[in-house]
Amino acid sequence: MHDQPRHEPLEASSLFADGRSSRPLIEGTVARGQLRENRELYTGLDAAGQFVSDLPAPVTRELLERGRSRFNAFCSPCHGRRGDGGGMVVQRGFKQPQSFHQVRLRDTPVGYYYDVISRGFGEMSSYAAQLSPQDRWAIVAYIRALQVSRNVPVAELTADERRQLEELASKVPGAPETVEHE
Repeated sequence: MHDQPRHEPLEASSLFADGRSSRPLIEGTVARGQLRENRELYTGLDAAGQFVSDLPAPVTRELLERGRSRFNAFCSPCHGRRGDGGGMVVQRGFKQPQSFHQVRLRDTPVGYYYDVISRGFGEMSSYAAQLSPQDRWAIVAYIRALQVSRNVPVAELTADERRQLEELASKVPGAPETVEHE
């Protein structure tokens, strides 16, 4: 088996009527795992070509934990673990990415983030080869969680959460003594 006659790729062959040694795929053949029928899942776009506003899967603790893991591995070197653009790469002198906490980016549909992770944007290259579509959506869910974590109005917090916040604030020099309700 190791040393047997064979055709090199794209070598001419008299074995087949078309003279090619490489055989074309059978019409309609799709590589395993590559069908990609769900446009929203695989592109972040709806049927009209607009970015989707909702995640294609329910947000669960497992999804967010996976998103955090993938974000910390692939995104935090530039975007920082808090999503504020202060990652280690930036501290070494590279261009700082935008903070995910800007109003403009908080209001951006989730499909936009999926598209940027998939195709890249500006200085950021595509991560499609490194991250499965499911991992890209997990990262998007985690980015949304980071955004919400920084922008919850105090009025929406429970009394216990406000108490914890005031305790933390009391440990920070120069912080207000009470948390103001908006």
